[in-house]
Amino acid sequence: MAGITLAQAETQLAAYLAAETAVLKSQRYELAGRMLTRADLKEIRSGIEVWDARVKNLSRQAAGRSRSRTIVAGG
Repeated sequence: MAGITLAQAETQLAAYLAAETAVLKSQRYELAGRMLTRADLKEIRSGIEVWDARVKNLSRQAAGRSRSRTIVAGG
C-alpha cells in the first residue's frame, strides 16, 4: 500500500461508491431478447470495503494513530 495517499484513496472510494449507485439504478437490462448485466455489484462492494479500509488507515496515520490500542488499568 506504500505510495497511496489519503487523497488518492478517498478518490477511489468515491469512484466505487458512484459505481455502486449507477449499478443499483440499472443492474440488468434486456436488449434484443438477451439479458445483459452491466457490472458485478459484488466486486464493486468488495472494492468499497478495500478502499474504505485504506481511507480509514491512512486517516489514522495522518492523525498520528497508526494502530488502535487498548489499555487495561488494574493490578
